[in-house]
Order: sequence, then C-alpha cells, then structure tokens
Amino acid sequence: MDPTRSSTPDAEHPNQFSLLGQRRFAPFFWTQFLGAGNDNLFKFALTVLVTYHLQSDLLPPTLAGLVIGALFILPFLLFSATSGQLADKFDKARLIRLVKSLEIAIMAFAGWGFVAANVPVLLACVFLMGVHSTLFGPVKFAYLPQHLSERELTGGNGMVEMGTFVAILLGSVAGGLLIAIPGTGARYAALACVALAVVGRLTAHAIPASPPADPRLRINWNPVSETWANLKLAHANVVVFRSLLGISWMWFFGAVFLSQFPAFAKEVLHGDERVASLLLVVFSVGIGVGSLLCEVLSRRHVEIGLVPLGAIGMSVFSIDLYFAARGLAPAASLGVADFVARPAHWRVMVDLALLSLFAGLYSVPMYALIQMRSAPSHRARVIAANNILNALFLILSSLGVGVLLGFGLTIPQVFLVTGLLNAVVAGYIFLLVPEYLLRFVAFVATRVVYRFRVRGDANIPVSGPAILVCNHVSFADPVLLMAASPRPIRFIMDHRIFRAPLLGWFFRLAKAIPIAPQREDPAIYAQAFERARAALADGELVCIFPEGAITRDGALGEFKGGVMKLLETHPVPVIPLALQNLWGSFFSRAGGKAMSQPLRRGMFSRIGLVAGAPLAPHETSPGALRERVATLLAS
Repeated sequence: MDPTRSSTPDAEHPNQFSLLGQRRFAPFFWTQFLGAGNDNLFKFALTVLVTYHLQSDLLPPTLAGLVIGALFILPFLLFSATSGQLADKFDKARLIRLVKSLEIAIMAFAGWGFVAANVPVLLACVFLMGVHSTLFGPVKFAYLPQHLSERELTGGNGMVEMGTFVAILLGSVAGGLLIAIPGTGARYAALACVALAVVGRLTAHAIPASPPADPRLRINWNPVSETWANLKLAHANVVVFRSLLGISWMWFFGAVFLSQFPAFAKEVLHGDERVASLLLVVFSVGIGVGSLLCEVLSRRHVEIGLVPLGAIGMSVFSIDLYFAARGLAPAASLGVADFVARPAHWRVMVDLALLSLFAGLYSVPMYALIQMRSAPSHRARVIAANNILNALFLILSSLGVGVLLGFGLTIPQVFLVTGLLNAVVAGYIFLLVPEYLLRFVAFVATRVVYRFRVRGDANIPVSGPAILVCNHVSFADPVLLMAASPRPIRFIMDHRIFRAPLLGWFFRLAKAIPIAPQREDPAIYAQAFERARAALADGELVCIFPEGAITRDGALGEFKGGVMKLLETHPVPVIPLALQNLWGSFFSRAGGKAMSQPLRRGMFSRIGLVAGAPLAPHETSPGALRERVATLLAS
C-alpha cells in the first residue's frame, strides 16, 4: 500500500457512491467527467459541422470521423511516455491543474475556429486536445491508488469508468444538438467548450495534494526511447503487462462496435441517425452499469475473477447480436419510435446492452489490478505504457474492420468474428495468467455453490510477506481462501492431492507447493520449505494447514511445527484464519469419503471465514495458533 494513501474506516464509505461526498475523490471525479465530456462535445460538434454544414476540401465529410479520430489518438503514441514520467516526478494535483489550464487555452482557440469556420484551426485543436488527454491519462489512473484503499479501488475505478462513458454520451449529444442550431450553432458550441474547460479548472483546484512518487526522476524527452523503456518497465511484471494487453484488447473490441454504429443503424437496422444515437446510449448505459456492478459483485475487493465472466459475456452477446441482426425485414428509414416498436429490435438492444455491461465487468478489475500491483515509484509510467498499447490496438481495430469489410463481410458478420476472436484472445490471456481463471473458479464457488461470508478480511495484508494459518476441513478450503484474499496465495499442500486429475491440475495452476511427511519423502519435505521461504522472500502470502491433513471427524486437530520452521528464517506476521460450517459439505470427509454425495447440503449453503489479527513472530507457537484458530471458529 502506498504510504501516501488515505485511510478511512469502512463505516465512512459504505459504497462507491459515498466517495462523491469526499474531497479525496469528488473533485477528481468531476474534473475527469468534465474533461471527457468536453473532448467529445468538441469532437462531435466538429464532425457534424464538416459533415452537414461546412464544405471543406481539406476534410471531406466521408473522412471526417476517421481524420478527427486519428488526430486525437496520435498524441497518445507520441507523448504518453513523457506524460508518464511527468506524473511520477511531480505532484499529481498540480499537474492536473496545469493540464486543465491548458484545456482552457485550447478551447478558446477552438472557439475562435468554430466562429470563423476555420477547419485547419479546429483540426489543430483536435490534436492539442489529444495532447491534453495524453497528459491527463497517467495522472488519472495513478491518482486513484494514492488516495483510495484496496477495498475502495474497484468502486473508485467503477465510478470513473461509469462517469467517463456518461460524459462521452452527454458530450456527444450536446455537441450534436448545439452545432445544429440554425445560424448560431457554432457560437453556442464554442461557448460550451470554453465553459466546460473553465468549470473543470475550478473543480481541479479542490483536488488534494498528491505527492510525487519519484521526485528525483530525470526526464527523458526522447519519445521513442522512452516509449520502449516504458514498455520494458511494464513487461517486468508479467501479470501487470498481460493485464495491459487485456485492457487494450477491450478497447479494440469496443471500438469495433462504436465505429460501426452509424452504418449498422442505417444499413442493417434500417434506422435514421437518431437510431444510431440510441445504440450509443444503450452501449454507454451498459458500460456504466457494468462498471458500477463491479464493487457489488467483488464485495469491495479487487476481484479479478470478474474478468473471465466479463469475457464470456462479451463473446456470448456479440455472437448473439449477429443472429439477432440477421434477416430483419427491409423498411424505410425508421425513427426511434418506429424502431423501438418492432419486437425484433429489442433483442438487438438487449445484446448491445449486455455485451457492454460485461465489458464493464471485464475492464474495471483489470484497471484496479494494474494500479494495485504496479510499484508506486513508476505506476504512472506503467499507465503510460497502457495508453500507448491502447492507441496501437485502436489503430489495429480500425484496420481490422476495414480489412473484413473489404473482403465482403457484412457488419453483423464483423460482430460475429469479433465475438469469436474475443473468446480466443481471452482464453489465451487466461492461460498465460492463470490467476484470472483461478479467481473466477473461486468467485463462482463462493457465489453459486456456497453463500460465503468473510469477516476480518482487512487483517489479510494487501502487500508484503505473511504466513496464513487455517484449519483444514475440506478439499475446497484453498479455493475459499483464494476468494477471500486480495492477492494470490501460495498454498503448502499434501503432495497426494496433486495426483487427483482435476484438483491436481487446478492446484498446479495455482502454484501450490507440494509437501510430504519428512519420514516418507525427505526430499519433497525439504523442497517444500525451500520454495515457501523463496515465496516469502519475494513478498508473497504463504498458507499452511498446520493440522497436516483434512479433518476426518470435523474437530480441530493438533498443530504441527511447520510454521515455526518458516519463522526461523523469515520472521513475518502470522494471520490465523478459521473456516466455519464446512464440515458435512460435499468436499469434506463427513460420512467417510469426500466428494461422494453430490448436493449433500444443497446449493447456497452458508459457510464463513474469519481472519484474526496478525501475530508477531515472537508471539507465535503451535499451541498459541491452535488456541487462536479455535477462538475464531467459535466466534
């Protein structure tokens, strides 16, 4: 955890919406919201202006959207590396205020361009607003983990993601409506852009100080070498880097749909431009709802088990969108009322809403994971690497869609290919980073198989080495502990479990450490402690079941001395844990043999985990640990 991060009791922030009443989040949220809204008001107003109202040889209407989008993305490729360094070196609140002051100047220049109908000036402002967003991006995502705890990070990211898409929607709608006002539309659009920039600067003034992560950093102004350095820096943490690729893929996926809404509405759904706007509304609302659901479903932890769930939903509903859009009856250009009145179109809207909802479930935990697992000293540079990859994937998305359409595929077929490709890419990422898959299994088990209640989970540290000690009731114990922990756990487990076909594969994937009794296999016994010590030296959590085996009678057995062997060389905190009400479940040995009587207690049976306060190494002994776990079991 950052030493600079604010700490607030849970009672003061019962859910993500309560963050809007706190200074450490609210001014930042509204500054981000206003900036995203202004970006899109300006870009959409310009697109409508050159498409419908202003003939320009420099920017033909057919190329307007493509050119404006490319000019806006270009700075992300050129300057993200530099902006990441600035965000690590300087106070983030100060940088945000400088960036928002720059926005006022850019929007004043753009306002003159609107009034004068000067297309070159407006295009220059698109590029400058891209620079503005490039500078703001690393600051934005590095700011959150500096001010929010691990339990708030998912909710905070969900709020920002929701706010961004709502701002994009409102900005686009406002830009289109203002620029269309006869005679004075350009003037109103100009005033709106400047007004939003000024209000954004005022909200930025209330953002609290955010001390620099690496004030001694020397800025490398060469964008090429620094871009490569940022990518290498991100690649140093495999889980973080592959999560960056996962987020970039989400932007690729979303861009396919967003870019095709106008043509999809006109050519496939037979609707007018208002139907295209309706599709954008449905998509944006879906993203917002999915983003907000993350905190509820994750129980206020960074729950990356939601990522595979999101990927599944993205594929299922994009594939179903292909079938929903096939064979729609030809019609004249439909308005919104006529479009909504046709039952066949509801399936299309439901598919769009759900695929975007699952995209929200997919992206928010990934952002939170990157923020939590990146070293604070270079977190902003890792975020800058993310922005570079996002820009590259957006370009690849445009090229890919162009190639598919060039080969004669219809727009629904493009959606089908994207959904199938998403399944392949997601599966590949989850095999490369099995932690996502493991957490998904734990997520499903604790919400479908059981009703799982966790108490005292704040005692499980979010950073640094520690030993977890727990009673051993069933074969499902490690899965339940995975679900309760904010980060991966290295389990020390009986080597015979690894022989089971499915369980053995699962625990090998989880990098569990096999152990055998010393008298049975001294080599495996010694190697287990060697690997556990290496994990502690790397700052990981190690869990040991000191009873040595799953209980056969439901009673708490005697604790052996394995914990003490680890503490001899690595004196780290020891956290006692107690699993409650698992005896008699399908995975326990009640009745003689585990996993022999399906649905022994039915679905959704109540179980619990209690985490006690950490014990210092000098306070720890097998007897003291057993007594502490017994007390937790009875609580």
